[in-house]
Amino acid sequence: MARLSEKYTKEIQPRLAKSLGQNNTHAVPRLTKIVVNMGVGAASQDRKRLEEAVGHLATITGQKPLVTKAKKAVSAFRLREGMEIGAKVTLRGRRMYEFLDRLISLALPRVRDFRGLSPTAFDGHGNYTLGLSEQLVFPEIDADKVTHTQGMHITLVTTAHSDDDARALLKELGMPLSVEETKKARS
Repeated sequence: MARLSEKYTKEIQPRLAKSLGQNNTHAVPRLTKIVVNMGVGAASQDRKRLEEAVGHLATITGQKPLVTKAKKAVSAFRLREGMEIGAKVTLRGRRMYEFLDRLISLALPRVRDFRGLSPTAFDGHGNYTLGLSEQLVFPEIDADKVTHTQGMHITLVTTAHSDDDARALLKELGMPLSVEETKKARS
């Protein structure tokens, strides 16, 4: 069992139930999945960039990525319908908690000038999305072997019905939300 998963069931879930006033443990917000997405726009001209991004995504998440294709043709970007332009991974269960633990404890502290995550990046339904500008913040990636840095979006999907419940869940899980912006978001 993943360390963060065990912490959630033993410590966080009872604390959240008490603070949110929930009697039913199934009504307490929980993490359902994490989606990691890399959009490789340069893949339309250089196939090797997509292959490198897929390899890095597989190394970071521990799961084989799904290569995404363009839905529409856009002539300004030299993009045709059906061209491979990105990769994504959906993590659930043990891998999801292990990835979140590595993200919180290893990757985010390695981001340059990191002052906390924005507490306003919720979608209104309890899901949180953050972006990283490069894959080198993960210790699994060898910086000497990287030819092109690639950013990624990470979406945390929860069962929370409101952003405030999801914010409480993520704070309990250890997400470093910035304090100054949290005060602004609540007022």
